[in-house]
Formats: sequence, C-alpha cells, structure tokens
Amino acid sequence: MRLAVFDTHRYDRSALEEANADFGHALTFLEPRLTAQTARLAEGFHAVCSFVNDRVDAATLELLRACGVRLVATRSAGYNHIDLEAARRLDVRVTRVPEYSPHAVAEHAVTLVLSLNRHIPRAFARVRDWNFSLDGLVGFDLAGKTVGIAGTGRIGRVAARIFRGFGCDVVCFDAVADAAFAREVGARYVTLEELYAVSDVISLHVPLTPGTHHMVDAKALARMKRGVVLVNTGRGALIDSRALLDALKSGHIGAAGLDVYEEEEGIFFQDLSGQVLQDDVLARLLTFPNVLVTSHQAFLTREALGRIAHTTLASVRAFERGEPLVNEVRVEQVRPA
Repeated sequence: MRLAVFDTHRYDRSALEEANADFGHALTFLEPRLTAQTARLAEGFHAVCSFVNDRVDAATLELLRACGVRLVATRSAGYNHIDLEAARRLDVRVTRVPEYSPHAVAEHAVTLVLSLNRHIPRAFARVRDWNFSLDGLVGFDLAGKTVGIAGTGRIGRVAARIFRGFGCDVVCFDAVADAAFAREVGARYVTLEELYAVSDVISLHVPLTPGTHHMVDAKALARMKRGVVLVNTGRGALIDSRALLDALKSGHIGAAGLDVYEEEEGIFFQDLSGQVLQDDVLARLLTFPNVLVTSHQAFLTREALGRIAHTTLASVRAFERGEPLVNEVRVEQVRPA
C-alpha cells in the first residue's frame, strides 16, 4: 500500500525502512507536519502516517478524505491531535501504537530526576570551562524519599519499579487502583491530593483527557511540598505552564523536568537555533537553572522506534487486507460513559 509519512526525521525513516522489509509498503516520507495546509500532499494515497504534533482536525481530515485517504495511522500512543468525531463522520479509520517501550519513557523520567537532583547539566557546563567548584551542586539521596507516580499504566508501573530499586517509598494514584501491582512492588495507592502533599518527587504518567487537562494547576502546585521535583513525560497540557512558572519563581517548586510542553506544537522536533523563540513562557522556563527541558525525546530509543514502526506498518497492512484493526481508535471508545 502507498503510505504518506508526515513529519519525518532521519530516525523515523531509518526505523520505518527497516521494519518495512517485512511488509513491502510503498513509503513516501514528507518533512512537513500534517495540517490542513499540507494535507493535499497526500493526494493519491489511501493511508497517511501522522505524529503527535500534527494537527489532524476536521479541516485536515476533510481534505485527506477528498484526496482519497481512508486510514490515518498515528505512530504514537496519544491521539488527542486527531478529531475522532470528524474521522467517524468521514469514514476515515484511525490506528495508533498503544505500546512501544514503557521502559524508554520511564527511564527518561528517572533520568530527568537524577539530572536535576545532582545538577548534572550545571556541573557539565562548569567543568567544560575548567571550573571544578562544587558550590551549588548539593543534591539529596533518593533512598528513603517519597516518589509519587500519577498514573500506573505500563509506563507508570515501570517507573514505580525503578524508583523502588533506588529505595524510595512509592505512592501511586490512578483512576483504577491495582492492589495486586501495589503489593508486588511494595507501593501504595493514595488520593491525588495526598500524593501531591507527601511526595518529594512527582512523575506524571497519565493520558491527556478533559479531566486531566491542567491537573497540575496553581492549586495543585500549592498543595505540593516545598522543594518538590516535578517531572512530566506524559502530555504537556497536564501542567498549567504559567502556574508552574509562578511556582518556580516563588521557590515553592524545587525543580522541574519537562519532556513535553503544552504549546510544543511547531517548536519541538524543529531546529529553531537561528530564530527568536516566540513562546515567552517556554523561553522563561529555559532560563531557570533548576528546570530541564528535553524536546519530547523520552520515546527515542532504538527499541521503541522499531516497535513503533512495526506496529504502524502492521496496521496499514491489516487495513489493506480488510483484516480487523486491533489498534484502531474510535470516538465511542473514548467518550465518557
């Protein structure tokens, strides 16, 4: 099947080309993000592949449908960038990659915590200037600290196990508590309010829904321990960025590690080094020595890229053959009951 792959980078192409040896699709790689302005590039294709910062809204889907597209295969677990209601109305099927490597994302979350706690970026910059002073680089032992895991899906569970390996006391919150998992790892489930109140480190691993949008707002930040380390490798809009900025300025939040940002569309995955950053909040966040921002790279391991590519291309083949789409996302699956 002819597949137009939008928003591609060198690592995407390598992984998809390697996986395609098992499928034989005709892949066309396109650098632009998939939006209403670029959708007509899919003319003549029956399927397109999108990524998390594409904008597959109703206008984009209508143009895709007019071009002959019948399938949007997003190479991501999240699908909030796709208007599922419009897709249903236009009879465009949507698939995703529900799991690729929970270890990749969980390990990145822990990396952010360790880097912030031990001031690794600051220490690295110092020694590059032959400054071997240790002043201002004091961290804390993770052992014995309380780590709050918000969301115990596949990624959150891996993160909980890693933090337990450091000797941390792990508390968890999830809409559906799993007592068996808690017993297995020696964690305990608490309310979200208690998690905020008792945690020295908080790591967010929940999906973005209307109910979780800005779950970390000014009130939530105020409930947290002074000096807490807050990490987000989930979705950017889980955190109210302006409220976080205020909490950092006041010194209430000790450090923040962000692999995602609520206004990252059009910024992350791009080289803007020759431009002036237009997002004032992100620009201000990047000035803090206790803030570490990575560009949505938590998923970026060889293993994860390989699984993403294979799962995406398998969905395209199933669609081509008229087989069940096991990774399909439909609007009725995500509507509130």
